[in-house]
Amino acid sequence: FWDFLILFFCLPVVIFNEITKMRLLGDVSCRIVPFMEVSSLGVTTFSLCALGIDRFHAATSPQVSTRPIEQCQSIIAKLAVIWVGSMTLSVPEILLWQLARDTSPVSGVVTEYCTMKPSSNLPESVYSLVLTYQNARMWWYFGCYFCLPILFTVSCQLVTRRISGPEKKMECRGTKHSQCESHLNCTIIGLTIIYGLCTTPENVCNIVVAYMSPDMSKQTLDLLNLINQFFLFFKCSVTPVLLLCLCRPLGQAFMDCCCCCCEGCSPDTASSEGSADSKLKTEMSSSIFFDKPRESPPPLLALGTPC
Repeated sequence: FWDFLILFFCLPVVIFNEITKMRLLGDVSCRIVPFMEVSSLGVTTFSLCALGIDRFHAATSPQVSTRPIEQCQSIIAKLAVIWVGSMTLSVPEILLWQLARDTSPVSGVVTEYCTMKPSSNLPESVYSLVLTYQNARMWWYFGCYFCLPILFTVSCQLVTRRISGPEKKMECRGTKHSQCESHLNCTIIGLTIIYGLCTTPENVCNIVVAYMSPDMSKQTLDLLNLINQFFLFFKCSVTPVLLLCLCRPLGQAFMDCCCCCCEGCSPDTASSEGSADSKLKTEMSSSIFFDKPRESPPPLLALGTPC
């Protein structure tokens, strides 16, 4: 959902600025766009950490096959912590950026751009904190939003494999639960690889700009910033597709919803039974996804389409 917000709000603003050299929504977009982009990095980082912990608990549980489904309130609480924490850590971005204008000496065209400069109207204590954040921003990016999710995911995978051991792998090999665990581990690893590949250019550019900024022109800095945003938008586009492809129950449920909406929910009995059958398969596979086998399949009731 956060990736959708980035593509829906930030991408049009960046494209409009590149085409017209004017900032859409003015100073508001200069503050909101960086805030949402950094919050996106935080949401992905802490989500990968939470998924790594969940896979660790699933692998080290004494009775893995009968592990109960997690309550909805617990999931919502975790999501709230991840989202609120990410947005809280991104608040300095709102105070750090502001709108600037530059007039070309040749054509006289006014160009609007966003500059990283704290406003002098801020209180002295807040201004000093924002200035400290600006000086440490590069290493904060690199440590929290790049090293933390990658190292955390790799550590959880290694510890899980170490604790599981070859004996437990031989016992569970070939079972539906072991296949589901393998799919989930592959999903987390795939998400981490995509995130690492898409955030590497930004961290490299930040380090290069921090030490070579006086020797670089404004056009070069703008080009590097545009490349960083392109990789962020690419990550936001690829991550949902990768998740739907690797996580089979979620992908199947998504395809069923899309097919149901495209067909217009026709009241045909045969299609109703087929939809009910596919819904049953999705529910049975999702029960494996949540590490709890279903005791008996629910009866098929032809009461109309699932919609």
